[in-house]
Amino acid sequence: MLKLVVSLLIVVMIINPALASSPPAPHFIKKSVPEAQLVGQAHLTYMTLSVYNAYLYAPRGKLTTERPLALKLNYLRSLKGKTIADISIEEIRDQGFNNEVTLAAWHNKMLAIFPDVQNGTELTGVLNEEGTTIFYKDGSEIGRISDPSFSKQFFSIWLGSKTSEPEMRKNLLNIEG
Repeated sequence: MLKLVVSLLIVVMIINPALASSPPAPHFIKKSVPEAQLVGQAHLTYMTLSVYNAYLYAPRGKLTTERPLALKLNYLRSLKGKTIADISIEEIRDQGFNNEVTLAAWHNKMLAIFPDVQNGTELTGVLNEEGTTIFYKDGSEIGRISDPSFSKQFFSIWLGSKTSEPEMRKNLLNIEG
C-alpha cells in the first residue's frame, strides 16, 4: 500500500511539478481566504538581482473572482519600507490611475504600514471579501487599508493586465503559454 501511495505521489509531481514545491497557505491567510490553496508562484529579479519570490493563494487554488485572495512576498534582499511604498505608487500610476490626491493618501497609508525588509522577511497582502487589504509581516498583522479602490489598484500591480511584469502575472495566475 505504501508503495502505491509513493508511486502516485511521484506521478502527480511529474505531471504537475509545482505541487512538489507548493507551500501550503499559512494559518493567517486561511482566516480570510477559505480553503486557500496556491494558484501560482513567481520570482522577481531587477537588473539581475533577486528581489522576492511571490505566491498567490485563492479558495481551492482557483482565482475565479477578485476576492478573497492573498499575495505573499518572500523577500530575498533588504529594502526600505519607504522604497516599497514609493514603487507601489509608481506601479499604480503606471497602470493609468492618476488621481494624485488619492495616490498621496494611499502613499501615506503605505508608509505607515510597510516595514523595512531583509532577506527572509515575508510580507503578505490579503484581500478579504469586504475589499479590505490586510497586511502581514512574517504572519503578524501590521495594518489595514479599508478601501476597495486601493485594493483593486494595489493587487493589479501583480495581477492586472497592465502590470509591468507580465511574465510574473502569467506565473502567479498559472496561465499556460
